[in-house]
Amino acid sequence: MNRSRLLIILLALAAAGLFFWLDLGRYLTLESLKANHQELLAYYEEHALLMIWAFMLVYIVQTALALPGATIMALSAGAVFGPWWGTLYAVSAATVGAVLSFLVSRYLLREAALRRFGGRLDLLNTELDLRGLNYLLFLRLVPLFPFFLINLAAGVTRLRLSAFALGTAVGIIPGGFVYVNAGASLASISALNDIVSLRVLGSFTLLGGFALIPALYSKFRST
Repeated sequence: MNRSRLLIILLALAAAGLFFWLDLGRYLTLESLKANHQELLAYYEEHALLMIWAFMLVYIVQTALALPGATIMALSAGAVFGPWWGTLYAVSAATVGAVLSFLVSRYLLREAALRRFGGRLDLLNTELDLRGLNYLLFLRLVPLFPFFLINLAAGVTRLRLSAFALGTAVGIIPGGFVYVNAGASLASISALNDIVSLRVLGSFTLLGGFALIPALYSKFRST
């Protein structure tokens, strides 16, 4: 392993270790957000630009390293910035964080995956070359697949970076808006489980199914 790869791994481990050592997760809870809501709003009124950039930086790091607190970050976006701007900031930051994970996976893990699985990845890569955006939209829209694992798995394939970034940005908008909009009505939330109902999950699954239709149709036509 060359020095640059080792440095990336050490930096990621150091950042994650620092997060847990300082117990920063205690700030990423619903109770903490509610307790500090007014202070956050007051700070945003006085230092709007700094607040926006700080929020996005924290969200990017959280997403890239798969640290706990993604739901609270989305709620915070709505609670501080409102549903529309909050969705824009949250989706943008989460997309950048996902792209960083994707790039690190491609740089660190792809060669090992190719050596391990060899030709067994060829069929998958061919399919992703043709219809990768549709498959990624499905994975992003249906909230049953771990976000971070999708980033890592996509990185070891031949999926284009542009398709990954676009599929991620578009695919996480519906789910992101649900949480950000809920954060805009923070006082009405008593538990995180109250935010997403089975009906909403069903709607996301249906959207994911629609995203797959072009890929399935194209695949059927080609057989």
